[in-house]
Amino acid sequence: MADFKLMKQQQAPSAEPKASIDNEMARNSVSLSVPEPSWFTPKRLLVIFCVINLLNYVDRGTIASNGVNGSLGTCTSSGTCTSGSGIQGEFNLNNFEDGVMSSAFMVGLLVASPIFASLAKSVNPFRLIGVGLSVWTLATTGCGFSFNFWSITICRMLVGVGEASFISLAAPFIDDNAPVTQKTAWLAIFYMCIPTGYAVGYVYGGLVGTHLNWRFAFWMEAIVMLPFAILGFIMKPLQLKGFAPAESKKSPINVETAVPEVQVLMLDEYTEAFNVKGSAKSIKEEFSHMFSKMKCAPINLNQFSRFLKDMKALLVEKVYVVNVLGYCAYNFVIGAYSYWGPKAGKNIYNMSDADMIFGGITIVCGILGTLAGGYVLDFMNSTISNAFKLLSVTTFVGAIFCFTAFCFKSMYAFLAVFSVGELLVFATQAPVNYICLHCVKPSLRPISMAISTVSIHIFGDVPSSPLVGVLQDRVNNWRETALILTSILFPAAGIWFIGIFLHSVDRFNEDSEGQVTEVDRSNTTPLLPEVAETRYSSA
Repeated sequence: MADFKLMKQQQAPSAEPKASIDNEMARNSVSLSVPEPSWFTPKRLLVIFCVINLLNYVDRGTIASNGVNGSLGTCTSSGTCTSGSGIQGEFNLNNFEDGVMSSAFMVGLLVASPIFASLAKSVNPFRLIGVGLSVWTLATTGCGFSFNFWSITICRMLVGVGEASFISLAAPFIDDNAPVTQKTAWLAIFYMCIPTGYAVGYVYGGLVGTHLNWRFAFWMEAIVMLPFAILGFIMKPLQLKGFAPAESKKSPINVETAVPEVQVLMLDEYTEAFNVKGSAKSIKEEFSHMFSKMKCAPINLNQFSRFLKDMKALLVEKVYVVNVLGYCAYNFVIGAYSYWGPKAGKNIYNMSDADMIFGGITIVCGILGTLAGGYVLDFMNSTISNAFKLLSVTTFVGAIFCFTAFCFKSMYAFLAVFSVGELLVFATQAPVNYICLHCVKPSLRPISMAISTVSIHIFGDVPSSPLVGVLQDRVNNWRETALILTSILFPAAGIWFIGIFLHSVDRFNEDSEGQVTEVDRSNTTPLLPEVAETRYSSA
């Protein structure tokens, strides 16, 4: 018995070190699962996405500028003729064809946006952005080499295909990584690049078209975008909130071995987030694997069934439907403004530098208005109901100012009043996209953004540019055309006003249809290091 007690006493101390070792392993497991700090921080992600978004809209502003878009040749009654300029003059396009060319990229955008959003469930979204930007770069280069109406129209369609992946996936990435109290402000910064890009495009297109040639404007855009397209492939990819990694769907994970696997994956994935992955051979294999999955994904019946299920979930969400309907009416006006604005201003008020004037106004009002909309909503408390209040009020008051501006005969009075109207109208960008992201589950955010984009273009700026061209050909009065167009902002404000009274729930923190298990969640960090560290420290 004494020997037994002695043995027990000798064994007892060993239990404490064993427990200590287990606790140490658990602590190491948690610490290892937290991403190491890296160059690729949330703020830098926002900056990269803002620059890409800016380039997308610089391209739209460029093709609308008088320097690149140009004008038809004219002949006086005495028989004196002047040659046309830019795209319209070189290809001899009427206003309807000119409007079609401006909207052609929307065709590719509308077709490709739902496809990219669906592929995000089987292919890493970050890699899809790289694919889209590569297509965009090649298509923009093709615009510079176009030789007639159809060649440039086809290239513009491909520009839309390239832009589709970025438009659908960038906002969810930003929403994931933004600080909780500044989500709308971060979205405002991102969407501020829309009016700013248009405005820079007006100025850029005017300068390049005047001093070089309209073709150089597209070639220089492609050169600037190329590094970002390459970046989408060489950077270690992020994962969106609400999506399990593709690898987790291949085979069940043994819970007993999950923790060591998590440690290895986390260290491998985030310790050097900005380094190129492996050799040229490994990168080639990754491209091959990714494209093979993209090739097979569209014909997968399960994916098609899930797409239909996601679409049904969106269409029965009244908050989402009302928000998008108002956005369609709003975008009908803004799309036509962005394309025909410089030309209308030049004809109504004889502006000698319409590109520069409209570009300057849009830059200032776009930046201030978009940022103000985001910060005001954060100040009000970012809720869906408050977002609808902000949308309806700013759009209605902004419409009054814009409508009144076109009634003035003085150019200076027009510029002053129209600037106030644009300031208010641009305040909608962050709130409207905040609603799209937060009225649905996390797993539906890419398809939510894609369908929103498709809708506002199909019923908004795709028909508005050619229809305004037809209207102007008929009435031959730019002031009357501008007043008719501006009046459509009032129904947009009314639709968003209805949204205030709808029952709304912020679903950002809801799990996504049970598709992300606890092991998957630990195995995949949708947030970048700064945000992830905050989450773990608060846990």
